[in-house]
Amino acid sequence: MEISTLATYHCLAFVWYFFVAYSITHVKTEERPSEVFLYGGQWKYLTVLNLVLQAVFYGVSFLADVLRLIKKLRCAKCVISSRDLLFSVLAFPVSTFVCISFWTLYTYNRELVYPKSLDGVIPLWLNHAMHTAVLPFALLEILALPHRYPAKKKGLILLGFVAFLYISWVLWIYSVTGEWVYPLFALFSPPGLAAFFAGSLAIIISFYNFGEFLNRMIWGQSKFSS
Repeated sequence: MEISTLATYHCLAFVWYFFVAYSITHVKTEERPSEVFLYGGQWKYLTVLNLVLQAVFYGVSFLADVLRLIKKLRCAKCVISSRDLLFSVLAFPVSTFVCISFWTLYTYNRELVYPKSLDGVIPLWLNHAMHTAVLPFALLEILALPHRYPAKKKGLILLGFVAFLYISWVLWIYSVTGEWVYPLFALFSPPGLAAFFAGSLAIIISFYNFGEFLNRMIWGQSKFSS
């Protein structure tokens, strides 16, 4: 894909994610169901954090394209490295996890992840923008251009560290409010919850490996040196 075309695509994707993140973070206070937007607001939900992550990723991608267009290759090289690290370790696996885990649980019992009370607050298009469109965007990014993956150990350590931070945030919110971020968590005993978190981490790691596999199969892209 031509650099100018990539720049247009990345710019539009950035604007889209910025708009979606803005839309969900500006739900009118009086319309928010009391059982949903407690301590931590929207920032306790992985879905909302992923929207911000995607906006940052596409912003960095657009910057890399612009630097290449204006021949600032030394600066572009550094930004491209950051872009590829963001995509490989976070943007692709988190988007895939958000989409698949949400719709799996929603199909099983929506009250565990997305209470029916939200239907009157969050329009259908916004729900799909947050939980459905993120996966096609991630797949399109793999098809659009190659991404250099880090050494496997480095990539998994970074992914695990981010997962640890989010789990810590979830547990902190529970310690403060006595309420779980997602009603699903209340179904588990402490050992069961630990097993659930471990299983979720294993799944997101499998999505990381899947992204690397797709990238290699399509582009044959070499890895970062360790």
